[in-house]
This record gives sequence, structure tokens and C-alpha cells, in this order.
Amino acid sequence: MLRADKKKVVIIGSGLGGLSTGVILAKNGYDVTVLEQGTQVGGCLQCFYRGGDKFETGMHFIGSASEGQTLRKLLTFLEIDKDITLSPLDTKGYDVVSLGGKQYRFANGKEAFIKQMTKYFPHQHDNLVRYYDLVEKIASASSLHSLKYAETDASVNTEYQLRSVNEVIDNIITDPLLSKVLVGNLPLYAAEKDKTPFSTHAFIMDFYNQSAYRVKGGSDTIAAALVRVIESYAGKVITRKKATKIICDDTHATFVEVNGKDLLPCDYVISDAHPMRTLELLNTKLIRPAFRKRINEIPQTVGGFSVYLSFKENTVPYINYNYYGYQTDTPWDCEKYTSGTWPKGFLYMHFCPNNLTGFASTGVILSYMQMKDVELWAGSSVGHRGKDYEAFKKEKAEKLISVLEQHFPNISDNISRYYTSTPLTYRYYTGTEGGSMYGNAKDINMAAACRVPQRTRIPNVFLTGQNINSHGMLGVLVGAIVTCSELLTAKTIYKQIQEANK
Repeated sequence: MLRADKKKVVIIGSGLGGLSTGVILAKNGYDVTVLEQGTQVGGCLQCFYRGGDKFETGMHFIGSASEGQTLRKLLTFLEIDKDITLSPLDTKGYDVVSLGGKQYRFANGKEAFIKQMTKYFPHQHDNLVRYYDLVEKIASASSLHSLKYAETDASVNTEYQLRSVNEVIDNIITDPLLSKVLVGNLPLYAAEKDKTPFSTHAFIMDFYNQSAYRVKGGSDTIAAALVRVIESYAGKVITRKKATKIICDDTHATFVEVNGKDLLPCDYVISDAHPMRTLELLNTKLIRPAFRKRINEIPQTVGGFSVYLSFKENTVPYINYNYYGYQTDTPWDCEKYTSGTWPKGFLYMHFCPNNLTGFASTGVILSYMQMKDVELWAGSSVGHRGKDYEAFKKEKAEKLISVLEQHFPNISDNISRYYTSTPLTYRYYTGTEGGSMYGNAKDINMAAACRVPQRTRIPNVFLTGQNINSHGMLGVLVGAIVTCSELLTAKTIYKQIQEANK
């Protein structure tokens, strides 16, 4: 193994992928420098304040974080388990799906989940058992679930990476309404009918069904904790430092250009930026045109429109669950809308403050929005997009609030003010292509062509982040392990995870 004591690693981007990769390598003796182009670290872990109120931007809740579960083990390994405080969601209904005027609650745990769903659909008990057995089988076949030693995170059962969510569920469940309810939380991964693999659904279902939590005080506490760990191992996390070029010689990367002028020498470069953004930094024959073409042609998940709500004091009871509301008879195809049918669905959540009083201070409504809806303002910058853009956002926000009102009567009377974001906002703050919520989309029709490898053709340049392996907290952390395995070996990392959790 390479001696790590003097190896310089420059990490581009301080999202969860960049920071967790930085922690793993810093813990193993590498000289780590994380570059963040903005003023705040964290990527989708960022929170923001408006009018004294705090809001989440991306990581609204996490799963599998109870004692002994996968995410808890990783938090312990990353040395941040004691720095963040978790607030459990309702174990009898951490997700609530509203469809056709009825509400369906997802209970934590296999037996409780099956029992609850059987109450709604008494004749589907055996099919629900078959469904959940399959979810467990797929999740257990991957190191994503078990943290067993493995070089990759691919499921041993590739069949379900090539079969769509709807095709598999419809093959097991004979009640069409139950089939729709089971995918009621699909905004968590922006699933598309006949495209998204069932394995993606299985991982998400398994991850949150084991346990579900919000992060007290906001997920930016996770980012701050990761920075502290990096710095405790003599690493650096620097803001306002934009990587403008990765400079290569004939064989490998030698420097990272910062802010268009400064040069940072490097033994390794790891990019947490979107793969398309990373390729833009690389003007070298080492990256073949065919690879650029493939990466640039990978479809992106849909973008989102967010309305951040500030509530009047002590007026809105805090809800410790996620609410998925649908205006049509199916969760599918909400990304296919017209100006008259938008929004077909939404996700509504409350922010979890440090001092839970029983009332919510802020919340968010999320709905799909295509980049083409805001393409008119694509060349403008944040805060300078003009009156037409502000009018567009106001119209969409008030429409979304009116839809929320149908599900939560009188809620609008308790809103003191609101703020909005569009795919343009998301693109600006995260660099994701087209303002997509979860980066690259997985499509069974494209199979491996949708996969982004952690390796590049440049032997010392690697990728990390939500496009490597999977999005979400667990997906990104496992992707970071896959990336770091290139320098440390997977066996070394998994052994360290086991040691940390003894």
C-alpha cells in the first residue's frame, strides 16, 4: 500500500461526499484539503436563515440511525455520532401518503409495516409479506445494507437493477391501489415509471423503514461536525476557493487551479462536484471523447420547487412525519405536468429545532419542477433575476400553498411569510446539472450506461458524491467508501468501521 503520510489529496466540493471522503482519508494519514467555492460548506447539508428563522435545503431526514443500524455505525466511524442530535419520527407513521382522499401511514419495522398496511388492505397480507421479503433480500445482498467487506456496492441480485419499480410491484401486489401507496414516497428518489430500477426503491424503503429521524437544529450540524474531524487530523476545509482547472501532464493530475490563479500541488484529486462539472475542469487527452459523451448524455432526475414557510408563533403543531399529498389518483408521472395540472403532488415537512416546544416554527413544501420552466432566467444570477422571475415564483408558491390548504385546512392563516427556490437556485448552490434534485437518474433501459464510476481515466483523479453509487445520506457515504477504497482498499475501511463500533 502507498505510504499516506505525505500524500496530498485535494477534494473539490464540500458536500457530504467531499467531507466524508476527507474524513476517511485524513483519519488514514493523508494530507487533505477540501475546497468549497461558496461561503458555506455542506452542499445539500446546508441550512439558511431568513428573518431569524432556520430552514433545511436538502437533507430533511435520515434513516437506519438507531443503535446497531447501518447509518449509526457509519456516524460512529466518522466520529460525528456524538456531535449530532437526532429526533425520531413517528414510528407508527414516519411517512404519510395521502391518495384519493385517504391517508396511509408507513410504520417502522417489517412486522409493524406489514400489519399496518394489512389493515388498509386486508386481502393483501401474503403479498405484502412477499413484497417486504424481496426488499430485505435486495438490501441484504448489498454492502449498502450490511457493511460487509466488498470491493463494490453492487447488489448480487442484478435482476432488480434491470426491472422497474412498477413492474416488480405490480407483479407481486394484486390490488392496484396498494401498488400506488407503496410508491407514495417516490419523491425521495424521483422515481419514474418504467425507468427507475426496483433496487433503488428497495434500498430507500429498507433504509427508512428500519428507523427514521430528523436532525435537531438542522443537517448543517453534520457538515460542521465533519469539518471538525477533518481539522482534528490536520486537514483543511477552505471556503471561497473555487476549483477552476485540474491540470494534468501526460500521465496524471499535478495541480488544481483555484480561483483562476493559484495552483495547489496534489498527489490525488477527488471531485465531489457533479461529474459534468468535473469534466469541464479537465482539458486533457487522458479523458476520452467517448467517456465525456457518455457522462454528458446520462439523464438527470427532475428539479424541484420549494416553498419555505415561516409560521406564526405557537399556531402550527409540529408534525414528526413526512406528508406526501397527491392531487391525482397516482404518485406516478408527477414530473409530467402542464401549467394547468401543476402540482400533481407535493412533499410537506417541518424543521426540527433544538428546542421542540410542540409547535413548528418553519416548514417546507416541495414539488417537482422542470428546468425548462425557468430556462428564461438561466443566464441571470441569484438576486438579479428580475420582476418576471419573482412574479413567476409568487404565482407558483401561492398555488402550492393553496394545495397544501386542501390537506391542512387553515394552514395559510398561520403562515407569517414564505421564501422560494427553483431549479435555478439549486443549480447555483450545488452545481448539479439542470438543477436536478438527485443528480444522475438511473434508467433500466440504459443499464450500465447510467453508471458513473469512481475512477477516471486519469489514474490519480477520482469522483465521489451522490452520483457515485447512490444519493441520500447512506448512498453518499457508501459511495465515499467506494472512492476511498481506491487509496486504502475496501478491506481496510470495513475493518476500521468494525473497530470503531466495538
